Amino acid sequence: MRSACRKLSGYQFYEEVLHSPKFIVAPMVDQSELAWRILSRRHGAQLVYTPMINAKLFVNFNMFEGEEGGPEDRPLIVQFCANDPEILLAAAKQVEAHCNAVDINLGCPQDIARRGKYGAFLQDDWDLVYKLINILHVNLNIPVTAKFRVFPTVEKTVAYAKMMESAGAQILTCHGRLREQRGHNSGLADWNKIRAVKEAVSVPVFANGNILYQSDISRCLDFTGADGLMSAEGNLYNPALFDTRVPNPPHTDLALEYLDIVKSLKTPTSPGAIKGHLFKLFRPALDRNKDLRDRLGKTHGKPGDVLVEYEAVAKEMKERMERDSADASDSGSFTPEILPNGRQEIPHWRAQPYFRPGPPPKSDSAIAATSTNGVQQLKNDLDGQEKKRGATGIVSDGEDGTKRQRV
Repeated sequence: MRSACRKLSGYQFYEEVLHSPKFIVAPMVDQSELAWRILSRRHGAQLVYTPMINAKLFVNFNMFEGEEGGPEDRPLIVQFCANDPEILLAAAKQVEAHCNAVDINLGCPQDIARRGKYGAFLQDDWDLVYKLINILHVNLNIPVTAKFRVFPTVEKTVAYAKMMESAGAQILTCHGRLREQRGHNSGLADWNKIRAVKEAVSVPVFANGNILYQSDISRCLDFTGADGLMSAEGNLYNPALFDTRVPNPPHTDLALEYLDIVKSLKTPTSPGAIKGHLFKLFRPALDRNKDLRDRLGKTHGKPGDVLVEYEAVAKEMKERMERDSADASDSGSFTPEILPNGRQEIPHWRAQPYFRPGPPPKSDSAIAATSTNGVQQLKNDLDGQEKKRGATGIVSDGEDGTKRQRV
């Protein structure tokens, strides 16, 4: 079954096929798998991407069970990394009947992308980028989209975006970080460049970077003018980030719901992916429950066996969190306290973002960029107090959801 009766483009595709999504879950290696996509949709996500698939290998997408790209998994965009247009087209042809669009990863900054010459390391070869996008635009029955990182200057970033639009990209996702901003040096995304891209192109633009709390969502959309907002790591620590009903629910409820989804699917979920999700969800409570942290870390074996143990750990954690919540008289309605540094005070039994400290600053400019005062000033920019200095948000949100600086 085709994802659309006819191939639409730009805003027609965004509105008629994708239904104008504002809340989007990023492609995340080993983390945006089917079960997690279903969980995210239940909690407010309106569009979800698969993990990145290497076009040369073409693994991690199960077309045989009928669940990936099925009724519970739409709208869906499948993301590929590639550096050979013909190989990319052959891979994309295999999934075009199982998704709504194919995305090209032009943003991965990791060393494996450097060695493989894909992701953000194609920024140096605009001719190849054009060919990768254009071959899909011309030959697929569904649209092609692209996710990319910014350049040091607004001018070059805008020129790059316009080139991708001219090649046939029907949606552009702009991650407001440089290729060099990764790991502990992720720093802050530049919303000014995202806004410049949005103003320069005629196709929908998704903003990516600096989203941790629900309050960041409207601020980002208002400042950048983007059509939608994509979250990576923010979603991994709190898959209810987009859920306006209960933005910070008990993380054990989310974990048990996720495990129920895993058990309900014919499509297998990697035990490593499940463990990674549980560690992120439970992170606020793990320091207080080191025995459960150790049990979770030591769990290995056959998928069915480890799932039983994962569920046992989650149920035990739930009992402890309910005890802590009762002791604190948490009635279920929750309004976080805003701290002077811009963070929100959230109890350890509720899903919440994770702040990872960066390395010691090496220069005065680095101190200015990563100090608490600097981050708070950037937050103030977004609130309209000093917009001439630009806006970046208050936290970093990553490319693959695993290695991020938090300030």
